[in-house]
Amino acid sequence: MPKLTYYVYAFTSLLLHPFLILWLHYRVRQGKEDVARLSERFGKVTMNPVKGKLVWLHAASVGEANSIRPLIERLCETHPELQLVVTTGTVSSAKLMMKRLPERAVHLYAPVDSLLAVRRFLRRVKPDMAIWVESEFWPNLLRQTHAKKIPMVLINARMSQRSYDRWKKTAAFLRYLLDVFEAIYAGSALDLQRLHALEVPRVEHVGNLKYDAKPLPYDAKDMSALMEKIGDRRIFLASSTHPGEEEIIADAHRLIRETYPELLTIIVPRHPHRGDAICDMLRGKKLTVAQRSKQQILIPESDVYVADTLGELGMFYRLTGVVFMGGTLVERGGHNPIEPAQLDCAVIAGPHMQNFAVICREMQAADALKRVTDAQTLATAVEHFLRDHDAQDACARKAHAFVDAKRGAAEALHRALAERLQLALPAPEIMEDSDART
Repeated sequence: MPKLTYYVYAFTSLLLHPFLILWLHYRVRQGKEDVARLSERFGKVTMNPVKGKLVWLHAASVGEANSIRPLIERLCETHPELQLVVTTGTVSSAKLMMKRLPERAVHLYAPVDSLLAVRRFLRRVKPDMAIWVESEFWPNLLRQTHAKKIPMVLINARMSQRSYDRWKKTAAFLRYLLDVFEAIYAGSALDLQRLHALEVPRVEHVGNLKYDAKPLPYDAKDMSALMEKIGDRRIFLASSTHPGEEEIIADAHRLIRETYPELLTIIVPRHPHRGDAICDMLRGKKLTVAQRSKQQILIPESDVYVADTLGELGMFYRLTGVVFMGGTLVERGGHNPIEPAQLDCAVIAGPHMQNFAVICREMQAADALKRVTDAQTLATAVEHFLRDHDAQDACARKAHAFVDAKRGAAEALHRALAERLQLALPAPEIMEDSDART
């Protein structure tokens, strides 16, 4: 039955291929696709000749792509014969990966999950090994890669409660999809437990790559210029916000301002194209706003700075000691609290942290994260940290220590890949020893 379900899916993807073309062009108009590279979404990629082996790593978006950078750098360092291809599906992740990938790693857009696009992509890229990240379970991409007899591994595998509840109804199909992997490395003990409960084979846990990611980069010159504009004002940062949250943050700002009239709230929306709409909403609430994408200058009277740009969170985390994680006061599942924790921030989050449930629960138990539920509790939490610098520093230190204690997954996965997939990913040391014995 699972095989039949897949065949129906694959055949449907052929029928829907013309509509996928229309859909992608519609997404171009929304700013969600890169028109200059749209052909890559149909598998039309150009690859330079590869002298050694080619390893393909597939991640969904910014968070997943950032999490595998330590592993990518380790592979480049220890396996000079490898060429790496990293695929993602979003414009923001593409822009960041183009800047941050090492020289022997190139970025491509992942093909849409149409049988035609996937087969064309595999014919042109011809990977020797495929590494999937977290939970990108696209049926054609998985099964067609497996059909080419390409060794496949799933790392940092994630299974949220919502996904677990959904997959319980079609567990046999999930097992059929995941059976393509020679090894699955769960991102947490809870993910391991859920995958085992769904009877997915060949699953183990060696740690979470997100803890090994380097601190987000920043531009020192831009930061210095911004610090000069901010002066000695108190700052509160709302990071990776979603629709419905900016209104709550604006209300919290007004409450905090009663005690700290000099407060500057910085909002970094998850999707920068929403900047204009956010500014209009804030001005409708009688707040003075400066918009970074339009190079509007911060003035002492500015209430809110809307940083609707890409790749600058590292700078904003360094500027402030208090960070609210977006996607948590609305049901979006939240974003990575490890990133601000690495940069000595006191972290605040709402109730909806399903995407990082284990991390947030453990951080909260370590007094490294504070939970809030609405504008009033958010304002209270921010005021607490602004008033009590010792409490802010203590929370930040505990958060940093929590992350440091969890490092090591990148090296463990590197060793595990070399051990399990020596033919597809030979370790140079092993090859040299073998040659010497010969």
